[in-house]
Amino acid sequence: MNQANDKITKLKKPRRRAREWVLLILIVLVLVLIPQLETELIDLSSQLPISNNIIALGLINLNILLVLLFLFLIFRNLFKLMLERRRGVPGAKLRSKLVGAFIALSLVPTMLLFFVSAGFISNSIDNWFNAQVENALDESLNVAQTFYRNSEANALYYADQLAQQIKQGKLLNEENLPQLRQLIKLKQQEYNLGIVEVFSATHEELVRVANPKLPIIKITSATSDPVREGLQGVRFSQISPVGQADLIRGIVPVQSNWNPKDIVGVVVVNYYVPYSLINKIKEIASSVDQYKTTKQIKGEIQQGYVIILLLIALIIIFLATWFGFHLARGITVPIQELAEATSRVASGDLDIQLETRSTDEIGTLVKAFNTMTTDLRQGRIEVEAANLELQNSNTELEQRRNYMEIVLANVTAGVVSVDRYGRLTTVNKSAENLLHFKAEKIVGEDFRKVIPSPYMPQIMELLKELFYSEKGTIRQQLTIPIGNEKYTLLINLTTLRDDQGNFMGTVAVFDDLTQLFKAQRMAAWREVARRIAHEIKNPLTPIQLSAQRLRRRYLSRFESEDNVFDDCTQMISRQVDELKNLVNEFSNFARMPATKPTPNNLNEIVNECLILYQEGHKNIAFSKSLDKNLPTSNLDREQIKRVIINLLENAVAALDDKGKIGIESIYNPELQIITLTISDNGTGIRDEDKPRLFEPYFSTKKTGTGLGLAIVSTIISDHNGYIRVRDNSPKGSRFIIELPANIS
Repeated sequence: MNQANDKITKLKKPRRRAREWVLLILIVLVLVLIPQLETELIDLSSQLPISNNIIALGLINLNILLVLLFLFLIFRNLFKLMLERRRGVPGAKLRSKLVGAFIALSLVPTMLLFFVSAGFISNSIDNWFNAQVENALDESLNVAQTFYRNSEANALYYADQLAQQIKQGKLLNEENLPQLRQLIKLKQQEYNLGIVEVFSATHEELVRVANPKLPIIKITSATSDPVREGLQGVRFSQISPVGQADLIRGIVPVQSNWNPKDIVGVVVVNYYVPYSLINKIKEIASSVDQYKTTKQIKGEIQQGYVIILLLIALIIIFLATWFGFHLARGITVPIQELAEATSRVASGDLDIQLETRSTDEIGTLVKAFNTMTTDLRQGRIEVEAANLELQNSNTELEQRRNYMEIVLANVTAGVVSVDRYGRLTTVNKSAENLLHFKAEKIVGEDFRKVIPSPYMPQIMELLKELFYSEKGTIRQQLTIPIGNEKYTLLINLTTLRDDQGNFMGTVAVFDDLTQLFKAQRMAAWREVARRIAHEIKNPLTPIQLSAQRLRRRYLSRFESEDNVFDDCTQMISRQVDELKNLVNEFSNFARMPATKPTPNNLNEIVNECLILYQEGHKNIAFSKSLDKNLPTSNLDREQIKRVIINLLENAVAALDDKGKIGIESIYNPELQIITLTISDNGTGIRDEDKPRLFEPYFSTKKTGTGLGLAIVSTIISDHNGYIRVRDNSPKGSRFIIELPANIS
């Protein structure tokens, strides 16, 4: 048990150390990656309000949590080291010195680097927020805004010039449209305009001239809002983005020469700006706002970077401490394990093997120790192997014995063995059931005390015959009474001898042939019945007819006092009728019709049969208890009726027309069995007659043919049922029929 625990402990220690190393590496990687993520966060947060910079706070908190976890691991190892020193564990003092040296060597340079880096970062942040940077951002914003204002003014100016020329030259008239196109094309090139468009008062685009260097784009629709506003007399400018470019547009209405209030057209002048300066203006404005907002939290930014440096410094110190623990463990743990292993070997544990972690002198010492324990263990294994071989032999013998017992317990033949001293050694289940013995009560007893004295002469005769047998085995068939029944057994006796031919005992194997003999007798009786019915039935009718004819013809010739002739002829007729009845019984028994089961209720069949006997036998008390839950089953109605009538007829005969007859039906839903019991309180049946009661031509009545119960047994067997007879209390007999409930 201790060896198993030690092996488990050995397996757990490397696993625990591996988990600690994996956790350490993950923490270091996360702490290295988080500063880079925070740098990226600063760039991202420059585009967001400071109130939304929750990610930065989350990363800092995550840093703190990881450092706390790292700190927990370090203090956990320090606490374990202190406990080991107090307990006097070998190597604990040396481990403490190594860990202290690593902490001291890492603390001084790390703190010096921290203070220098903190000062450098503070100066760098101050330079980020000086006045020159802020002025440059403001001036950039002013330049972009001035460019767009000048472009809008130019667009309106040139649109006004073109509108005046169109008005003065009446170029919107249909006959002057070619001159209009020439004018617009000329002015576009002269003023270096991007796109110039002219629309009529009916929202029709009259002229559209574009700089050939510009991409082909659809700028203004004739029904767009700017055109509609221009036709309403509004003069205005606007900036419209087109893809990644901007259009600076001037929209001027063209007034009528007759009435200045009438608007006859619209001139649209477009400056195409290839890059979206409006977006740049927004970016510059956003940068200025973000710069001013960030300047307000300059102190917090400096503190954040200092905290990050502090965390890095702590990580370096913690790593140095951790490596101190690892190095100290690598030196002291082998010494500690070697001391503990030596104590265990001294106490008898030779299965211990130490793990070689290095190739130095300590590793050589560990290898020598392992070689010593291996040699000692090999010697003990050789001794244990011999003992194990002996145990395996005993186990194999025990398995063979168990196998033989299982085989004997499950064979249908009865098996009884006797040793050389006459003691019973083996009695299987089949022998127990057949001989009505309990094996645990007779095993080990002398067979002469167990076997009843009436059977001893036959047994001794068999043993004597076996003794003189040359083959050492005999076979004989015996019919012996067991309990209230007689059994026909085929007995095989065999002498048991060992490899040297020494006598070890006797084994008896017997098979029950009772049912086989009954079936053979039944088949033989049916053949006899068939032949008797065939040979006797043919001459009976001529004999009866001849006797009746003689009586009718010659009876009148005899005097009235002379009755001999009349009595003889009537006797011949009566005896012939009885012979016919007997022959009919033989014929019925020999040719039992095949069952034709149909859905029937057994209670209904019982009631039909019982009515006949209740009316014909008033002095007999008939009682019935029929189960109302009896299901409908597949039965041959006529044959089952014949069974019930036969049993009722026998019961009436046993009562001598006075007594009680009971009929009871019960349904067992779990076993799916219907039980029918017919009982009487008559004379009963003797125990010696019960085994042969269902055999053909056996009857306890003087006038019986002995075929009624044989036919009953055959019908019940054809229905896959069973019938048996038992004594009734306090007197009489009970016939019990069990039928399967074949529910349709």
